[in-house]
Amino acid sequence: MDSGLLRMRDGAEIYWETSGNPRGKPALYLHGGPGSGLRSGSYRSHFDLERYFLIGIDQRGCGRSRPSVNEAPESLQANTTQALIEDIEAVRGHLGVARWLVSGVSWGTTLALAYALAHPDRVTELALVAVTTTSREEVDWLTEGMGRVFPEAWLRLEAESGRTAGERIVEAYARRLATGEPHERQAAARAWNAWESVHISLDPNWTPIESRFDEARGLAFATLVTHYWANDGFLRNGDEIVSRIADIGHIPAMLIHGRRDISGPAIIAWRLHRSWPASRLHIVESEGHGGPESFAMLRAALDAFAKVR
Repeated sequence: MDSGLLRMRDGAEIYWETSGNPRGKPALYLHGGPGSGLRSGSYRSHFDLERYFLIGIDQRGCGRSRPSVNEAPESLQANTTQALIEDIEAVRGHLGVARWLVSGVSWGTTLALAYALAHPDRVTELALVAVTTTSREEVDWLTEGMGRVFPEAWLRLEAESGRTAGERIVEAYARRLATGEPHERQAAARAWNAWESVHISLDPNWTPIESRFDEARGLAFATLVTHYWANDGFLRNGDEIVSRIADIGHIPAMLIHGRRDISGPAIIAWRLHRSWPASRLHIVESEGHGGPESFAMLRAALDAFAKVR
């Protein structure tokens, strides 16, 4: 395994790591969030490391990339989907990879799709679990519409948002997490992450958000999630991926999605699949936003893709 920090033109340093067979099929893994980071490296278990040369990246602002949004919230102005795509391309060039399979989970699927649309000639296949496109429709459902399912929790989310007249809840949290005093930022992060924990709670494999992140990681996660969601993922009209999916319709893809994923309804993956001739869609009836069966399907898809060089 090798790792390092790659300095970008704007001064950001992007953490990358490699594992597996240097002569194997190149693959890129994109973590969720935004802001979850690579963490323990458990993503490697999805790949046959005898057949893959695997690259993971801590997306800018989180994990081991620098600066952290916790220490430098002003760096958020340079943290956009377009910047992440440039970071990915820089890492690819740095490691001498011509083309690679791209895999992602949750937000990582949005980023994988946006990267493929920007650089279709660099992507051999896509393998995606818990498919999202971070459209305005999806963000509004996550932050407003799901109040119909969890009214008590949503009322707390709204009450603690501190939003002004005409301000969306997600915009209020993004503002407070980007510009507030340290104690206010932590309070906003705790309130936001409590909602994140609630809206995934119908998943049979549910674990609370606080069990995944310590306070520092929870702050980075909340800051980056609200930053991206308040800006529709920095995608034109908040619907850029769905409207352009035919542009990558020739790239083989496996889409895996849980029927019980109330946070990200299956219609998102279904719409993509319907407009994507080279895609296959697996709906996992018993799971929500990822889970053992979904990741077993991912492993099977990656094993099949590994045979194609």
